[in-house]
Amino acid sequence: MKISYLLMIFLLAACSPQVETTEEAQNTTETTLPAAAELAESTPIVKECSLLLGFDAWEPYQYADVGGRVAGLDIELVSLVANGIGCEITYKQGTWVDLLGLLKEGDIDILLGASKTPAREKFAFFSEPYRMEEFSLYIRSGEQDDLVFTTLTEFVNSGSKVGVVAEYLYGEEVARLVDHPETSKMFVNAIMGELNVARLMDGDIDGFLEDSFVGASMLRRKALSDYIIAQGITIETGNAYVMFSQESVTPEQLAAFNAELKRVKASDDYEDLMAKYSY
Repeated sequence: MKISYLLMIFLLAACSPQVETTEEAQNTTETTLPAAAELAESTPIVKECSLLLGFDAWEPYQYADVGGRVAGLDIELVSLVANGIGCEITYKQGTWVDLLGLLKEGDIDILLGASKTPAREKFAFFSEPYRMEEFSLYIRSGEQDDLVFTTLTEFVNSGSKVGVVAEYLYGEEVARLVDHPETSKMFVNAIMGELNVARLMDGDIDGFLEDSFVGASMLRRKALSDYIIAQGITIETGNAYVMFSQESVTPEQLAAFNAELKRVKASDDYEDLMAKYSY
């Protein structure tokens, strides 16, 4: 009888810790669920996605190297951000004019290095700004003494023709000159910056406008630094943005992109990337 009584006490004692452990697990589950819910509400979440990025040859910001690998400052920065929100990037190369039309229709999702305008905001979302843009006027070496001007207006009024890329935005001064009946004929459109280089060397234009970093990189790459130089006139055009098609990208994806862009810009990865292309 005593043996049976002791055995019963032992079995009851052995069962009691399991009951306490189960209650602890239930309590732990109840306290962690609200924290997870709060985190989900405060953190932008993007479902697995694939974004088609359109680019034109614009070294050092975006280009395809000899092996066909797409690279450049803008490409690498956007790739860092896309990886952070779980989006895969694929690429389509073309001219700026063609790519702008494709983005408007939703056939591509992203364009880089874009300026924000009311017309574009009708069909595109814009990221937070990620860098500043500045254009320089390039002329033939040896002609700098004959082309001593401090503004593009003076340069054009002297009878000098300027090469520009169609649909690029060069700021208010250029827009005013292009819209004026007398000075509009002094501007020659090209589908890409390399064409302006060829036209300058052939004497078809007297100068061309190009992003300061892009122009310097292009002249080094083509070994033309002895033949084409920066005249000295520069035009600041403001911030550069990532442009998203409203037909294929959601506001939630835009919000997640901007949140991750802010984080990346505050990181060592961003500083390393800027240093890599600061030459």
